[in-house]
Amino acid sequence: MSFADTLAATDWDDIRLRIYATTAKEVEAALNAPHVTLQHLPALLSPAAESYLPVLASRARQLTRCRFGHTMQFFVPLYLSNLCANECTYCGFSASNAIRRKTLSEEEVTAEVAAIKAMGFDSILLVTGEHERNVGMDYFRRVLPLIKPHFSYVAMEVQPLAESDYQTLKTLGVDAVMVYQETYQRRRYAEYHTRGKKQDFDWRLLTPERLAWAGMDKIGLGALIGLNDWRVDSYFTALHLDYLQSRYWRSRYSLSVPRLRPYTGDKVSTLDMTNRQLLQLICVHRLLNTDVEISLSTRESAALRDKLMPFGITSLSAASSTQPGGYSATDEALEQFSTDDKRSPEAVADAVAQLGMTPVWKDWSQAFSG
Repeated sequence: MSFADTLAATDWDDIRLRIYATTAKEVEAALNAPHVTLQHLPALLSPAAESYLPVLASRARQLTRCRFGHTMQFFVPLYLSNLCANECTYCGFSASNAIRRKTLSEEEVTAEVAAIKAMGFDSILLVTGEHERNVGMDYFRRVLPLIKPHFSYVAMEVQPLAESDYQTLKTLGVDAVMVYQETYQRRRYAEYHTRGKKQDFDWRLLTPERLAWAGMDKIGLGALIGLNDWRVDSYFTALHLDYLQSRYWRSRYSLSVPRLRPYTGDKVSTLDMTNRQLLQLICVHRLLNTDVEISLSTRESAALRDKLMPFGITSLSAASSTQPGGYSATDEALEQFSTDDKRSPEAVADAVAQLGMTPVWKDWSQAFSG
């Protein structure tokens, strides 16, 4: 048994019908339940629930403060390479996209680390395109020893790997791996992924289980908002999280709620999600799961991020560059997508403080271990 079996047994169209057929009475019943469960999720994700956004926001804010205190974890992405062997119709790194390709050398990685440390970050997310031959385990074995000594917490967002590879990454100091399914509907997934290993829906779907078997401390999930109906995809994201937490409870989990952004060579039509609907989604995830970490990236504007922070968000990126070498040198032609919140880390930290929260630059568990 795996999550693939659970997904196969859950009908997409049935979930969609339940979401869009929800009445106000059903939303109120979900809000009045002693505990929010997956049974209540279609109602809370529904268009009918948008009218109850003040109630959702108030509860999400209270739950977040009770569980995580008045803190906000800071991290920054480091893009190591924009090489990619996949053809994905929504990504700037797609193999056929006419951009210059670059993989950071060991010297360039060291320069990027120095620039990031100068900004004050102690938690880092390493990102690459999916190109196993040139940016695979051999490359990771070379660069991780250059990176890990400088950061309390190292996360990765790279191509799905085998369980044994994740065990190796763990020994090299990797603390977390984020792998986003993009969309949980097989048909739509196939339409967006037209070449390369990323076409293998199940290999990607079962990556979190391989991570759990490898003993990874934290596993990140999410769907890319704009590829499909966000309400239904968000239901399946929550279903996936519930499956993993009930079976692989030794790992921690995080969620991301990324919306599609423009990129060089943009040619995909996105399915829009309003700002109010993004707030609804964040609040629903928090009501369903009080322990999950929820991150918000610089894809969103500064003004919107400031408004969303109190209602479920536990971690923020700041001053992000989506291009290899973007901190020690800049070249917009190498971007994966354009960011919107371009404030300095200090400015984002000030915004967090003005909301009555404390920016946290160092991961607490690593801080206590020495």
